[in-house]
Parts: sequence; structure tokens; C-alpha cells
Amino acid sequence: MKAFIVDHYKKSGALRLGDMPEPELRDDDVLVQVHAASVNVLDSKIRNGEFKLLLPYRLPLILGNDVAGVVIRVGPKVRRFKPGDEIYARPDAARIGAFAERIAMNEAAVAHKPKTISMEEAASLPLVALTAWQVLVERANLKKGQKVLVHAGSGGVGSVAIQLAKHLGTFVATTTSATNADWVKRLGADVVIDYSKEDFEQVLQGYDVVLNGLGPDVLEKSLRVLKPGGKLISISGPPDTEFATEIGASWFMRQVMRLLSYRIRKQARRRGVSYSFHFMRANGDQLGKIASLVDSGALRPVVDQVFPFASTNEAMTYVDKGRAKGKVVIRMG
Repeated sequence: MKAFIVDHYKKSGALRLGDMPEPELRDDDVLVQVHAASVNVLDSKIRNGEFKLLLPYRLPLILGNDVAGVVIRVGPKVRRFKPGDEIYARPDAARIGAFAERIAMNEAAVAHKPKTISMEEAASLPLVALTAWQVLVERANLKKGQKVLVHAGSGGVGSVAIQLAKHLGTFVATTTSATNADWVKRLGADVVIDYSKEDFEQVLQGYDVVLNGLGPDVLEKSLRVLKPGGKLISISGPPDTEFATEIGASWFMRQVMRLLSYRIRKQARRRGVSYSFHFMRANGDQLGKIASLVDSGALRPVVDQVFPFASTNEAMTYVDKGRAKGKVVIRMG
């Protein structure tokens, strides 16, 4: 089958379009004909080799962390899906490969596609929607009336997190450029900070939760907008010891992560707040709940641009520029 492949880790390197073996179908797997996939910053980081210590993939590797398509075959132990079902998923981290004609995934990572949206829209959701859900619902346990700051509100995670936070009944602030201010307000943001003109830490205070996907300078400033007991949750690092334990990291890697996060954890303790790192995990049950929110109108996918499968490298380059509003999607021919 045709696929876009990483042969060697290289920053901004092009993926190779080539032939790869058909996916192995395990007993608990569904085999899916890919209709659409979406591009994430995570794809670029994997291609660049930034995750090779945490995710030691064997090369050559088919890239792609989001998929929507149709089930064409199921393993003998599969009970929730049958051939012909329309699905969407974020594959398990160890079994990515959405930039291909077909992909096999454990059924636990898969959910039925929301009925009210297209394959392209469905493919835009899994990674970013699961990230927002796991940070805001599962980890932060957001409650009605609380205040949350979502950084980079026009990005893939931010655009979904704003909508989810509003659905949960919270007051939402976000950072973005002036050109996107009205747009993120329509998504549900109550306060919009133009990062080019305003310093968010001088404007915001008394927040319960900050969702950060930006760099270390923003991370440290975010501590200052939290009230005592508040939570700073980062999806861009640095990884902490709890994450190291979750992934079963070696003793050496646990010490590395302890050192990487030492400064921000120490600063958080001094201010009476907490810091944690979150790396999204595949979860079909949560995607099922997200699908219900989409079909009810509480969440809507945000697609910036759709590229044909042959232009996957161009889609990666577009995402690397960091200017996409929402998600960039690849449509199979």
C-alpha cells in the first residue's frame, strides 16, 4: 500500500512516498480504509527525532496520528465494530500510521465517527479533542464557574479546548493574534489577549487552570495568573516524574525528566499551585463522548485547509509555519 514514510530522523525533512506492507491485523484490531488524516505538531516532532527517546519507533515509520475512515475487516475478538462502520481514531502511540491507504488499530482506540460531520472534519478531531478532554475534564476536573486560560486559542488544541471549557460552564481566556481575536470569541472565549501587544500575566489573575502548549517563557508566566491551589498543565513540556512513571521509563529517564521539570515544579510549589505535564493517550470511549458533543452541536471541528494525499509534505510544511487556524487535513484520493 502507498504511505508517507520517515526513513531517517531529520528536522524539516520530507517524508518519502512509497510502498509499505499491509498492516498486521491482530485479534483485537480493526483494519480501516483511510479516508482522511490530519497533521499535528506531534508529527513534525516525531519526524525531527524529538521523541526518539520517549517513543523509540523502528524506522522506516509511517507517520500520522489522526484518522477517519471505514472498517474493512475486524479481528476475531472485536465486538464493537463491523465492516462498513465509519470510524475516527487516534491510534495508540506505538502504532501510528495514518498517512497511508490502510491502518490497523486496537478497537479500544477507535470510536464511531460523529454522524453530523464529514470524514475530513472527523479526522481533524481525535488528537486535539482527546488532549483537551484529558486535560480539562480528566486531569483539571473543571467545574462550572471556574476560570481557565487556554494558550494559543486559534491552534488545533486551543480551538477545541475553548469550546469544551465553555460547554463545561467556565470563564475562558485565551491568547492569540489580533487577526484571530473575533474568531476565538465566536468559539467561546470571554477574554482575548493579543500576545503581540499585551502581557497576559499583567491582565489576568485568579485563574483555576492554565492549559499551556507554548514555550518555557510562557510556562513560567502562567504560574502568576493562577490562584492558590490552581493547576498549570502543559502539553509541550517539560515532562515530569509522574509522566515518566506512566510510560514506564527507565531509572535514567526518570532522573532526566525530574531534572527537566525541577525549575517549574519548584516555582509552582512556591506559589502554592501545581505543575504537571500531559501526553495525550488513545481512548475510544472518550472519543465516543466527544462524538456525542459534536452531534449535539456543543463542539465543532475547525479545519483550516485540506490537502490531497499526494501533497502530504506540503501539508506538513504548512503546519510547521505555525499559522494554521484549527487543523490541517489530508484527504485520500
